[in-house]
Amino acid sequence: MSVGLLAVVDDILSAAMKASAKAAGVVIDDAAVTPQYVQGISPARELPVVAKITLGSLANKFVIIIPIALLLTAFAPWVLPFLLILGGTYLCFEGAEKVLEWFGFHHGHADEGARNENKLVWGAIRTDLILSTEIMLISLSNLDAGLSIWMTLAILAVIALLMTVIVYGAVALLVKIDDVGLKMAKNPSRRVRHTGTRIVRSMPAVFRVISVVGTVAMLWVGGHLLLANLGEVGLVFFSDMLHGIHDFLAPAGAVIAWIGETFVSAVAGLAVGLVVVGVVLLIGRMLGKEPSFHEGEESPVTVAA
Repeated sequence: MSVGLLAVVDDILSAAMKASAKAAGVVIDDAAVTPQYVQGISPARELPVVAKITLGSLANKFVIIIPIALLLTAFAPWVLPFLLILGGTYLCFEGAEKVLEWFGFHHGHADEGARNENKLVWGAIRTDLILSTEIMLISLSNLDAGLSIWMTLAILAVIALLMTVIVYGAVALLVKIDDVGLKMAKNPSRRVRHTGTRIVRSMPAVFRVISVVGTVAMLWVGGHLLLANLGEVGLVFFSDMLHGIHDFLAPAGAVIAWIGETFVSAVAGLAVGLVVVGVVLLIGRMLGKEPSFHEGEESPVTVAA
């Protein structure tokens, strides 16, 4: 490989790492949300389902997000905030629906029966589409100005592959770690058996935490998308509010400022999500139908049981 080509590759990797750094929070959210879709299915189908969702995530990024983002950036950049507002609203809706289930409110799926793997996969891919859009658009906004279209495309492709491997590698590890614990529990070594037993016993609690974190993540990201991008389309009160909260708490430290901003985003996301849930239920009743909000994923109530 020539020195010139190595330099280009190094530039692409460096730019990809720099541009994707600010999307780390959304990557964590994505990794926290996805295991909810796999929890509770047959162990033999866990990795195949993760593989299907991974392929769907790659298709989201390479077939939908990157081409559309490049086109809109070049020809209609004003459309991007509206798309992010729609995506944020959808995340708020999903998060609010799950919060309602924690408190015993069920909407047309109290008797779920056998889980539908195809619905599960498509539901996860739809949620991934929104989170992946946020990851890629944040990364795109942090690229240096003046890059050629081909360099931009190469950097975004590297980011897409990197983020997908990180997120779904973590998901695969999470959903199979209990199997590792079971094998360790059968080991001749007492210490290894003890560790394996602890792993197996701890996994229900781990998934309960993941369920809660994933739901809060959807509300946080969805609310932040709404508040920030409403400012981009002229409703600056909301984005100014976020900036004001951050500036007010900044003297207490960056972590405190981030927590405050995140809390407000999550509360706003929950409020918007509850409104959307109410509208969907109202429309459903007007049409004589009972909406089912699940896409095959494990109910938060079931996970927490």
